[in-house]
Amino acid sequence: MYTIDTMPKILTNLIFFLAANIILAQQATHEAIFFTQGSQTNKFHTINDLQALKKGQLVKLYHDRVDEIITILPFLSLTNQPGVRLSDIGIKEDSRHLKVLRNNTESTQKNLKVIKETIEELVPYADTEKIIWTILYYEEVIKKMRIGVHGNF
Repeated sequence: MYTIDTMPKILTNLIFFLAANIILAQQATHEAIFFTQGSQTNKFHTINDLQALKKGQLVKLYHDRVDEIITILPFLSLTNQPGVRLSDIGIKEDSRHLKVLRNNTESTQKNLKVIKETIEELVPYADTEKIIWTILYYEEVIKKMRIGVHGNF
């Protein structure tokens, strides 16, 4: 049957199997989420706040707001809350839906890299005042997105 020599191998295989299942379960759990809290801006600014910043800091804020809008906007009719799963809104978490969501996430991430490069390369040539006003505009859009379909549009 089992000898003392085979027990460490069996135990090692069992631990590996359990660890792999946990990792795969976490990946599947994350795949079923529309977007995470990390995708969202955590601070909004006044014009005075923004006027006190240097252009490089403004470009970073500009990029962060574009990032949030592009990440969340496609799902706005489904949810405006981070961490919502497909199943939370009644969508079956089957392979087809997970694939669609995964493809969207992957293409959005690739697109955001290109957008970041574009913003970092070109937006610094804009007038500081226009960058500030655009950031304020984006922040208003984000606030409206967070209010959601039941808010006061």
